[in-house]
Amino acid sequence: MPIGFAVHPRRRAVTAEIVAAFRGIPVANVSDCMGRLPAAGAHIRPLHRFGEGGAGLLAGPALTVKTRPGDNLMIHKAIQLAAPGDVIVVDGGGELSHALIGELMATSMLQAGVAGVVIHGAVRDLGWIAARHFPVYAAGVTHRGPYKDGPGEINCPIAIGGMVIEPGDLILGDEDGVLAVPFAQCEEVLAAARAKQAAEERQMAAILAGRHDASWVDELLRARGCTGL
Repeated sequence: MPIGFAVHPRRRAVTAEIVAAFRGIPVANVSDCMGRLPAAGAHIRPLHRFGEGGAGLLAGPALTVKTRPGDNLMIHKAIQLAAPGDVIVVDGGGELSHALIGELMATSMLQAGVAGVVIHGAVRDLGWIAARHFPVYAAGVTHRGPYKDGPGEINCPIAIGGMVIEPGDLILGDEDGVLAVPFAQCEEVLAAARAKQAAEERQMAAILAGRHDASWVDELLRARGCTGL
């Protein structure tokens, strides 16, 4: 078997219950609970619409694809393999000279029940994407189409902007960007993110009521040796 050209089995994936539990929790709150370190990078941006009732939010298990920059052969295969609710996550090397998907492939993903797609590379047919709630995250847009030669791998570890993604990890996305939560840490991160969200809701209520305590700012400045307070 040629090295770097293979379809591997996905041996595990986060459950539908985990996906549902994370849906609606801001990605920023989840990120804060993971040390503010994992991130796909600010260049991976949502290109689709968001709407009421959580339309446009992304949550689901990762179906990973690693492909040669500018080539989408293995993405076509991933669409065939995808289970409803999967998120197709593609490491295309961040190359922006050729679009890896467009309207036709995105429509195929929709028909297959795919929850969304993350492309470390470029896409095209932006007008179609921007008019819909189907989650599409990418690093750029170009009209130039892809090649279909390979090589590439499906269900292998990938990295986007330093964020390592294993097959079956939880992928989350909202207006702020994309985050992967490792399979084995989902329960722990969920509990912390729920607590973080509850704390922020209390803080917001205090701000709106005019009773927010910001005394910690001066306390921290003094502790750091700031003068003139």
